[in-house]
Amino acid sequence: MTDTLRAAQAHCQSLQDAVAHLRDNGLEQITAWGRHLAATLPVGGRLIAAGNGGSAAQAQHLTAELVGRYRRERPAYSAIALPTDTSSLTAIGNDYGFEELYARQVAAHGRPGDVLVLMSTSGRSPNLLAAADTGRAAGLRVWAMTGPRPNPLTLRAHDTLCIASGSTATVQEAHLVALHLLCESFDHETLDHDHEALDHDHEALDDDHDHDHETLDEEPLATGTADPVTTRRYDLPRAQPPAPRPSRATDGR
Repeated sequence: MTDTLRAAQAHCQSLQDAVAHLRDNGLEQITAWGRHLAATLPVGGRLIAAGNGGSAAQAQHLTAELVGRYRRERPAYSAIALPTDTSSLTAIGNDYGFEELYARQVAAHGRPGDVLVLMSTSGRSPNLLAAADTGRAAGLRVWAMTGPRPNPLTLRAHDTLCIASGSTATVQEAHLVALHLLCESFDHETLDHDHEALDHDHEALDDDHDHDHETLDEEPLATGTADPVTTRRYDLPRAQPPAPRPSRATDGR
């Protein structure tokens, strides 16, 4: 076996171990996040995501799944990836420094009740720590996705999903699995809410239908000229269909 093949196998084994740990220890947390998002985004809340390097790409991936779709058709939801606005990034970095890169944007876009997702393989990036502090102060719910504990970001966030691996690549790959699981949980939860709302609408329609029948039974029959107030709907004259249009052979063209 070559060294290259051995390294590839070790990489795959590292990812396999990390995903197994995520499956055994992180699924309840991820599904709880999905339920929280399902109760937040459909009523006007927003998800804001940020990260550095590969984690910046993960942040964009997450927001794209919410603004667009994951698997099923559903409404678009408000989600902003802070690494994407190059003009804001360069202006803030130039005027305030790299540490304020995301905190300034969180202060601008975040509202109480919104969700801030911060992705960091180390959990030590100063700009993400500052964003977490700003988010909490503004009333946002702060979630972090990091590598192994302990790390400073876990202390700044309300809740943290930690990947048990010392490999940066493995942590990022497991984060991708986790964000897909989050989107899947969100879709399931919003679908359940849609079904509940649909059942409620059907019950309301049934109640209205029953009420209409009771009202019709109480209305007097019409006599003489039709009165739109007292005449039953099925006693009113029906609209006549429009006359058929002449064919091209007879319309004088």
